[in-house]
Amino acid sequence: MDTTRWLRIAAVISLLFTVGHTLGGWTDWSPMGDNDVLKAMKAVHFDTMGANRTYHDFFIGFGYSISVAMLLQTVLLWQLASIARSSTVSLRPLIGAFVLASVASAVLAWRFIFPIPALFSLALTACLVVAFISSR
Repeated sequence: MDTTRWLRIAAVISLLFTVGHTLGGWTDWSPMGDNDVLKAMKAVHFDTMGANRTYHDFFIGFGYSISVAMLLQTVLLWQLASIARSSTVSLRPLIGAFVLASVASAVLAWRFIFPIPALFSLALTACLVVAFISSR
């Protein structure tokens, strides 16, 4: 397969990862259920820069911010696939940057989150590495 196809596959994996991440926020999902920590995060209010917020607000806000960045990644990968039809060599540095970011995400997910996001990151990394190699 060529670089374009591998970048498209990477974009689809990224989209699935984004949807899964975002749905977790919509359902207020927690692997431990609604425990004392989440209840405290929702109960403790404080003023910050003129807004009244809870730690849960920050938790959800950061999660959705990550979803926006993940969606941007998806769109950029799809657009890079279109560009790869005519100029693959010039995309190598960009693909390489995505590879490094994906590896870092996999390591962080494995260390601090749980295996499913790490596995999505590894699948994305594999596609990007093949796209990088095929872009020669």
